Amino acid sequence: MSNEKIENQNNQSEEIRQPVSQDWHSREEPTAKERNLTANPGDQIDDSKSLEEKAKQIAVDSPDITGDHITVPTYFVVDYPDGEKKALHHVKDAEEISDVIREARLDENGNRVWW
Repeated sequence: MSNEKIENQNNQSEEIRQPVSQDWHSREEPTAKERNLTANPGDQIDDSKSLEEKAKQIAVDSPDITGDHITVPTYFVVDYPDGEKKALHHVKDAEEISDVIREARLDENGNRVWW
């Protein structure tokens, strides 16, 4: 009879679930990359926002290592010569932002002229 008790206890044992990585196809929630999340919540990309909302989004708003307070916008709004305005994400669109900055010129008064 003691053998039956042991078998009964073994058959009725609860399943032990250890924390292990899940395959991508068995996840219930999208990954951070799929949700366009970044390490910094201020860097989040939300394409449903208007140009004005994107212009107000702040990526960094804190003191740096020197103690100076630094504010970095998430998007840089660029006015193109054809009148188009575009919000460029400071990480995702960094190459395009660099291209725009390279286009910058100074006029005879030392003022920056973008086009």
